[in-house]
This record gives sequence, structure tokens and C-alpha cells, in this order.
Amino acid sequence: MSFAEFGGPEVLRLVDAEEPHAGPGQVRVAVRAAGVNPVDWRIREGQMQKVRPIELPAGVGLDAAGVVDEVGADVEGVAVGDRVFGEGSSTYAEFAVLSAWAEMPEGLTFEEAAGYPSVVETALRVIREVGVRPGQTLLVSGASGGVGSAVLQIARDRGITVIGTAGAANQDYLRSLGAVATTYGEGWVERVRRLGRVDAALDLAGSGVIRELVELTGDPRKVVSIADLRAPELGARFSGVAGSMPEALAEAARLIARGRLHIPVERSYPLADAAAAHIDSQAGHTRGRRVIII
Repeated sequence: MSFAEFGGPEVLRLVDAEEPHAGPGQVRVAVRAAGVNPVDWRIREGQMQKVRPIELPAGVGLDAAGVVDEVGADVEGVAVGDRVFGEGSSTYAEFAVLSAWAEMPEGLTFEEAAGYPSVVETALRVIREVGVRPGQTLLVSGASGGVGSAVLQIARDRGITVIGTAGAANQDYLRSLGAVATTYGEGWVERVRRLGRVDAALDLAGSGVIRELVELTGDPRKVVSIADLRAPELGARFSGVAGSMPEALAEAARLIARGRLHIPVERSYPLADAAAAHIDSQAGHTRGRRVIII
């Protein structure tokens, strides 16, 4: 899957491309599934050019799960035939090169594994950046998507109480992940206040709530957004620089193996329907993850 100009989902094209090859420190995988992340369509629209510039035409996708079929120089601990999940480039494809990977945890399907890399890295990063500690309460705005699902479970594992906002249809889902759930919409700030003190807050949906999150925490330094580029205008932080993906993948594997982390796949799409996956991702209201099946 490729695009030759920035724009809406209609710019995506299924094309025949030269097979990529693993360079030093990389592996190539025969992709079985690719994760769909909001950053994918933000890159496609050109929103990320100042942060993550690309040259056109460009491929699409960062996350994948598949079978290693080529190992680059200076790579140890992995062999052709291994089942891995990780991060690379142009992963909406039959073959993709990964720069970070880990062995797939036992019992995980390719479809499920493809949904973890970026969301777990993001969840670990924003929990660290917002500075919330065990025993404190974290408010998560837009908590039912992939990153929210990871944040809720990682926070619970660390002894952090989470209040999560989502649509009415996702209240039971949030509770199943250990969160105190409430709906967004009119009166949501008062509903959160009635649930108790908020020590820190995350904006995962970019729905224009930064001012209210600052009000609820009492400190803009305790508010971090991954979706609202204007957050710094109100003293909050925008988190857009990825941390260590190998560490995130290792932590994901540990949590999955312990039964402490599970991110469901809400919907999967064939590669030819990548545009539909982007449209659905942009619409929000996701419960868990969307993935492309190769």
C-alpha cells in the first residue's frame, strides 16, 4: 500500500513494489498482519511532516507481526522462521523490514500481535511522562481505543487508579479493564469530580478537552496529550517522540505472558481495504485495535 500525495484515504493505492531487504540491525518479515494506528493516517494527511518528515511516494504502516525470512548483519537472537511482532516501515505489505521486534508471546495470533507495538510503547511513555505514581488517580480521556486499553491495564498492574471516559457503549468495556468508567459529553467534568481527586490526566482522543483536564488536575504539567497539537498553548504537553521500542516490546511480552495485558482486535481488514481501515480509525469510537490482514 502506497500514496504519492498527501490527502484523504482516497490517495492510498495498492501497488506492486520492489521487495525490501534487511539492512544491518534489521530483520525482514513475511507480514501476516499490520496494526492500524492514528499516526498512519496523520502521516498520510501530511500532519506529521514537521515531526516525522517523509518523501513521496511512501508506504504505509509502522507495526506488524509475521515470520522472519531475512536477517540483517549484526543481528543476534533471531532466526529465519521465527514468529515476531514489532515496528518498522511500510508494513501494509507482503514483506516489511523491522527495526525493533520481539518473539510473539505463546498463544497470541498474528492478528492480535500486530496490534500491540505502537500502542504499548505510547502507553508506557505517556504514563512515564505524566508522572503518575502508585496510589494516585489517573484520568484518561478517550480510554477505549488501543492506547487507552493499554494504559488502563498497565496502570492497574502498577497500582494506579484510573478514571476513564468513553461513549456509553464502552462503559462495561472500561470496567472490564479495571477502570472507573464515565461518559464524555455534557456534564462530564462534574461526573469526574464526583468520582474523586484527579492527580494526572491523559488526552488520547484530541477532542478539545485540554482546558478541562488542566482544571481537573490543577496543574498543566500533569496533563499529557497524544492527539492535540495545541496542548502546549495551555501549558500541557504533547507527546510525539517515541521512546525505546525494544523495551516496550519486552514489557508487552512480559505483561501478556502474565495475563495482565490483552488488547482485543475490534476489526480486521484485507490489504485492499486499507482506506476503509483509515476512515474507521479517524472516526474514533474504537474498542481495542484495528488491523490489516495480509
